Amino acid sequence: MTRVLITGFAPFGGERVNPSWQAASLVAAEPPAGLDVTAVELPCAFGTSLDALRDAVLAHAPDLVLCLGQAGGRAGVTVERVAVNVDDARIPDNEGRQPVDEPVVPDGPAAHFSTLPVKACVAALRAAGVPAAVSNTAGTFVCNHVAYGLGHLLATEFPHVRGGFAHVPWAPEQVPDGTAPSLPPATVAHGLRALLATAASTPAGHDLHVTEGATH
Repeated sequence: MTRVLITGFAPFGGERVNPSWQAASLVAAEPPAGLDVTAVELPCAFGTSLDALRDAVLAHAPDLVLCLGQAGGRAGVTVERVAVNVDDARIPDNEGRQPVDEPVVPDGPAAHFSTLPVKACVAALRAAGVPAAVSNTAGTFVCNHVAYGLGHLLATEFPHVRGGFAHVPWAPEQVPDGTAPSLPPATVAHGLRALLATAASTPAGHDLHVTEGATH
């Protein structure tokens, strides 16, 4: 049985819900066959989120970690390839912090790449009927903070654990007028089950050799 830790964020920016936590909860409630999935909600806050993430990894001893965040405006689930060592917050986090041009980890490397098979994960999402793409930027808010922090945590303390980050679109209730893309959390969760099954069954260091690049 592969142990999986999946995380989502608390609502932020005045929202009542965060679809990343909604989807994470649904996956944990009905996990894919062969996976033992635990969901943990992270605070949408610099620093505090990484403390909670590290505590969760220590408590649950996962083989795989998938952290989720909300990316309003994106039309599908986007699996992040890389996270960069910078916090540059356009808005304050839920604890009022708004770092500008500060490192996530002082003296850490410039970036950490996902150790999940990002292209195979995208293919699994699409095969499950969920729109998906590889993303090459996780932004510079708390999502990137956690994506980079996860990469650094696994590289320095838990090298036997694989992990990565994915963004999910707004939930329909966040876009009641339909003027922006959205996906029901249940649909997202359906795709994430396929993603996790694929990540668990793909050997470390292996991925699909297909084009998923971008020109901008």
